[in-house]
Amino acid sequence: MAPRIIPRKEHNISRKQINPYALRTLYRLRDEGFIAYLVGGCVRDLLLKRTPKDFDIATNATPGQIKRLFRNCRLIGRRFRLAHLHFKEEILEVSTFRADGPAEDSEEEGRPGTGEGKGAVAGHPRHLKDDNGVVLRDNVFGTPEEDALRRDFTINALAYNIADFTVIDYSTGLRDLRDRIIRPIGDPAVRFTEDPVRMLRAVRFAASHDFALEPAAWEVIRRLAPTISRSSPARLYEEVQKLFLLGSAGRVLGLLEESGLLAALLPGVDRRLADDEVYRRRLRANLDYLDQRRQSEMPPTPSFLLAALFGPSLEEAALAGHREGIPFQQALDSACGAALMELGNTVTVPARIGDHLRRILAMQQVLRRRPPRRPTALSGRQEFAEALEYLRMTTAVQGEGQAAREWWDAFLAGVPPEKITGTADADTPAPEADARKKRSRRRRPRRRKAAVPAAASADATG
Repeated sequence: MAPRIIPRKEHNISRKQINPYALRTLYRLRDEGFIAYLVGGCVRDLLLKRTPKDFDIATNATPGQIKRLFRNCRLIGRRFRLAHLHFKEEILEVSTFRADGPAEDSEEEGRPGTGEGKGAVAGHPRHLKDDNGVVLRDNVFGTPEEDALRRDFTINALAYNIADFTVIDYSTGLRDLRDRIIRPIGDPAVRFTEDPVRMLRAVRFAASHDFALEPAAWEVIRRLAPTISRSSPARLYEEVQKLFLLGSAGRVLGLLEESGLLAALLPGVDRRLADDEVYRRRLRANLDYLDQRRQSEMPPTPSFLLAALFGPSLEEAALAGHREGIPFQQALDSACGAALMELGNTVTVPARIGDHLRRILAMQQVLRRRPPRRPTALSGRQEFAEALEYLRMTTAVQGEGQAAREWWDAFLAGVPPEKITGTADADTPAPEADARKKRSRRRRPRRRKAAVPAAASADATG
């Protein structure tokens, strides 16, 4: 099928909407005789009159040629070789047009015009799949059309050509944008097997753009959901952030649960949702709070996301352990350790993020104490801002901690602690406060040494 080419006067994309660094890069590639397109999500979002998160460029220049052309270029990636152009304020991603891997000979000659020699070095093919069909390496260069048709969804197979300012549709992307449908390019089973993360991307696009998933693709996702664990746990950690931190976390949760992806990705959350309706309501309220923060241009951090997802369960487990006589902090550390260990089977959480999660939750009992001890020192802790935000979220969702939140808001507004009304903690007391009372300690009088008679002293030395 011939690509559909939409001239400038028939689409709404203007160069004024394009990132200036991206525009400069496109012009430089064009002026050097290369094909240069804006591709993927940025073209989709510009056509939808949304602000793109980033601007990706595809070209027929090879990574080596891009590096020679741009002094600020760094080549990254093994599975998918990319060029990163480092500008003062951001990094721009430039890729070379790709094609499907060779069917048999991994040492076929490179395509004409690519500037590359052999298609692979013995033992290091440019295109490699594992026994499950997951693509491990993908560096076979091709044409713009081949590159577009190997992308995940039709709405991402659109390109903006800087040479004549046209939009090129290699599939049914424009029609699917109009009909608000997420449709994989080609056989959904093959596409999701090649890269299981595409199932998460389908859910994310459907939630963030309020699109419907093509019925055939939805059924394949429900069948292949358990295979998401074949993806790298480190990569899945990045995908979890994209799922829940871009402003549509509530809708994402529903689609993940319905598809079965939640059980494979976050098994602990899935179990609690199935067994505990109170937890379900609180989790959904927490995710709505995350979305509101995103919309108010105060994006949550990864550690705060984990607190929103797992905090209710971890606090409950810590309090249960404390009732059995375990010190609260020890019970909380144990609960956090167990949850992160289970999560690590599918999603690798960096140690510093897990530690920050522990400190956010541990600080809750300290923040609720009124008046707090050494508030100035507390407010200087690294975890203070997120711990206080978690308290605000708890207050908004459950109505607990209102007095403590108001105390801290007044203190941070500059009101001296002694002038802030309220001294006793009318909210949830700290667990340790009920477990033991302070012991009064009095200084013991020092014993005086008995006086030694001078004569006796003289005898002893004489």
